[in-house]
Amino acid sequence: MTAPPDDCLARNEWICGAYIGSRRQILLDAVLQHLQLTVLSVLIGLALALPLAVLARRWGWAAGPVLALTTILYTIPSLAMFSLLLPLYGLSATLVVAGLVLYSLTLLVRNILAGLRAVPEETRQAARGLGYGPVRVLLTVELPLALPAAMAGLRIATVSAVSLVTVGAIVGFGGLGNLIYAGMNTYFKAQVLTASVLCVLIAVAADLFLLGLQWLITPWTRAGRARVPARRARARTEASRV
Repeated sequence: MTAPPDDCLARNEWICGAYIGSRRQILLDAVLQHLQLTVLSVLIGLALALPLAVLARRWGWAAGPVLALTTILYTIPSLAMFSLLLPLYGLSATLVVAGLVLYSLTLLVRNILAGLRAVPEETRQAARGLGYGPVRVLLTVELPLALPAAMAGLRIATVSAVSLVTVGAIVGFGGLGNLIYAGMNTYFKAQVLTASVLCVLIAVAADLFLLGLQWLITPWTRAGRARVPARRARARTEASRV
């Protein structure tokens, strides 16, 4: 009976340090492409979603069609979406980015619009009473107060984009998805598992980064949460005195 080979690559094991060591550059290139596709698609989606949400907030009649259109786009399966965009962009990275942008619009538009709608009308009226014009009210009052809801949508859209980038492997631009797809075709266990774990790590890291960014740019939400326990403590103290 022949002894099993010492090399985990030769044994085709799921966890194999030799795979990571021997293909470090391949993994790095795949991670960089994954990040580039994700960041670019989310930024373009945000640039399109913001004016759409603002217009839907200003003109109430536009909210229904905008939300309906973006929701319909989100229901299209990813393979079908890429196939529909193929005549326009061909087999290119632009095809993947365009598909991801369309998918992100649903999450971004809906959450930004919800944040804008949640701004109290008396706050807007107070800003107008101070002489603020419509643009200044939007930039200094409405958008800052809508940030928590908008950031929630951005976090979900980013994590979804990290996942959907892998589908781009069907056209050769899927970042880590290229390695997953090739590894599944050849049943290369270490490649499939390593690329999959890296996708998960990217998604978690992106979510934590955006959560930390939200914490930094919305200090008033922390102050509000800090005042709640203080008010409850004062209420308990007063109740005990009674």
